[in-house]
Amino acid sequence: MVNASWTIYWNEYSADTYLYGSEIEYRARNDVHFKNTLMPPGTVIKQWHSLTNYQAQRIEPTLPMIDGESRYRIKINVETPDKTGCLIRLVFLDRYEREAGDFTIRGDEAEFSCPLKTYSYKMQLINAGMKEFTFHSVVIEEIE
Repeated sequence: MVNASWTIYWNEYSADTYLYGSEIEYRARNDVHFKNTLMPPGTVIKQWHSLTNYQAQRIEPTLPMIDGESRYRIKINVETPDKTGCLIRLVFLDRYEREAGDFTIRGDEAEFSCPLKTYSYKMQLINAGMKEFTFHSVVIEEIE
């Protein structure tokens, strides 16, 4: 059996992006340069969702549906010039959009599983002290 793999890119939908004082250059689908020298650490820079309200937001979900019975590996491809890095936070939501759990990643790769009562989830790119970075992609793959 082949394990499923999904690649997530930075889309141009700006409502889920921290824009205040930010310079964002969309070079290619897998090459987005972000710069903001005044952004405080801990700020959510970008969010992706596994479930959206198309009628209200006019966007499709950008994250794959995952279940609580499998394990997953996440690989983060973000370049920072000063090697300060970034945080990726996965927030798992139940059917009533209450937080059912979370998982925070500092580094390039990690393995995780979501709570059994997960109905949807969102992925947040969080500032960990960086002033600029180049975002390429995030890959989520299922592990046997």
